Amino acid sequence: MIEPSKVSEAFNRVEEENYAFRAFLKDHADEDKLDKQFLELHNELFSDYDCNKCRNCCKEYSASFEEYELKSVSAFLKMTEKGFKDKYIKEDLGESLLNVKPCCFLMEDGGCAIKPCKPLNCKDYPFTNKPERLWSLLSILTSASICPVVFEMLERLKKEYGFTKRRRRY
Repeated sequence: MIEPSKVSEAFNRVEEENYAFRAFLKDHADEDKLDKQFLELHNELFSDYDCNKCRNCCKEYSASFEEYELKSVSAFLKMTEKGFKDKYIKEDLGESLLNVKPCCFLMEDGGCAIKPCKPLNCKDYPFTNKPERLWSLLSILTSASICPVVFEMLERLKKEYGFTKRRRRY
């Protein structure tokens, strides 16, 4: 697996190929089969991967909070919901987003200071174990530029489909 510090550079080398692969999947992949492939790769690769040693996602993304999550995290931090929102949240197109990157709750050891009430979108990232991956391939490509596991998933899927930049086998 690629080192977390090298995933962005590696992604840049295959970015064009990855977008071509996305187009190929849109035209040729069976949705149910692709979901199964992503789920199998997700389970295999994350089973022994220590995300605390990477946390590129916490460094690159702004966590988003659902309304009920704002209540639970502010209570966990012993703050009022308004105080939490004023200090940590920016509203963007109706979404409540953390207002800083990297995440201010990312601890030095890679842990999460609000783990007991971590937002669902943080818990579920990179969403590769969820259905309908065919319809979220752009977000998967973005994740592949950040997450070593997603990068590896795409590389394995390209091999499985016999896809290369120079010669696409349909």
